Amino acid sequence: MAKVLESFLDENLNSLRVQGLYNEIDVVEGANGPTIQINGKDLINLSSNNYLGLATNNLLKQAAKNAIDKYGVGAGAVRTINGTLDLHIALEEKLAEFKGTEAAISYQSGFNCNMAAISAVMDKDDAILSDQLNHASIIDGCRLSKAKIIAYNHSDMDDLREKAKAAKESGLYKKMMVITDGVFSMDGDIAKLPEIVQIAKQFDLITYVDNAHGSGVTGTGKGTVKQFGLEKEIDFQIGTLSKAVGVVGGYVAGKKKLIDWLKVRSRPFLFSTAVTPGDVAAITKAIEIMERSSELVDQLWENGRYLKEGLKKLGFNIGASETPITPCIIGDEKLTQLFSNRLIQEGVYAKGIVFPTVPKGTGRIRNMPTAAHTREMLDKAVGIYKKVGEELGVI
Repeated sequence: MAKVLESFLDENLNSLRVQGLYNEIDVVEGANGPTIQINGKDLINLSSNNYLGLATNNLLKQAAKNAIDKYGVGAGAVRTINGTLDLHIALEEKLAEFKGTEAAISYQSGFNCNMAAISAVMDKDDAILSDQLNHASIIDGCRLSKAKIIAYNHSDMDDLREKAKAAKESGLYKKMMVITDGVFSMDGDIAKLPEIVQIAKQFDLITYVDNAHGSGVTGTGKGTVKQFGLEKEIDFQIGTLSKAVGVVGGYVAGKKKLIDWLKVRSRPFLFSTAVTPGDVAAITKAIEIMERSSELVDQLWENGRYLKEGLKKLGFNIGASETPITPCIIGDEKLTQLFSNRLIQEGVYAKGIVFPTVPKGTGRIRNMPTAAHTREMLDKAVGIYKKVGEELGVI
């Protein structure tokens, strides 16, 4: 290893450890369900994005197996050569129907969606108005586009309006986009989409909503855009297929001409091998399940309400979440990491979230209840929170 590289790594890794910012990666032994096993220990799992429990659903597993038997384990090429299977087309038609749009395009990950879609439409002559708490993939997608990035205060519509007006009146930009998460994953709050749409119409802004934590959760499972009845008003609907859907990948939904453009100009679509047949079949089955019934979505929300009530009664600061996402805000980074470690020792897997994922001084344990958790599991988890909270002086 080059000496300069070794020096850089030693200095910065040690610095992260001293600040309590170094994240140890745990290895799950088996399926990622409502309970998991790590180092041979069974734990109640409150750190998964598997909102509806579909990652271990038997119908999805069988669909994947059947597709592998027919198509093999890989698509064999990028989508634009001969990696587009009839399975991909069927999935994209299903996604468009589910999201209430003319068309949809699937990608290998939700992160890829934001890297692909933003830079395919925006460039150095444009401006992007971005919520200051947007996901890292949005931030990176904006940077890749080389557009002027104008951050507005989180969910502050007055600030967005003022900055959109100033950018429009400057005459410096050919196109302007407003981009926001639908559900903000660290606090669980929902974007003010109706107000954003009004401002977008006033200043001719392209509208872009990343619904990663809303798809399968809000709007009877169809996301925050559907929740507000704005399917015809939002230009870009982005979502993952790895959270509530339970598999892997992402998608962009919108007008057909937009999707046609992304197929010829979005680089992850052009230069990455297509999503595997088994995954595509499982995703399609998941969408079918969500279309047939809201049972899993309803159970998810009920479990979210129950966990929130239990933690709030104990005196934990759970913020102002509007979704099942339930943060316990600790503050200090080292105390947050210690709190998480003690939870794991007592039987609850709930990871600490610290800078740079959240601002310094706002460390929290982010709890992700799912439809698959039982009342008994949640009661046990709340009991463990009580024990650790009192022990560490948090409550």
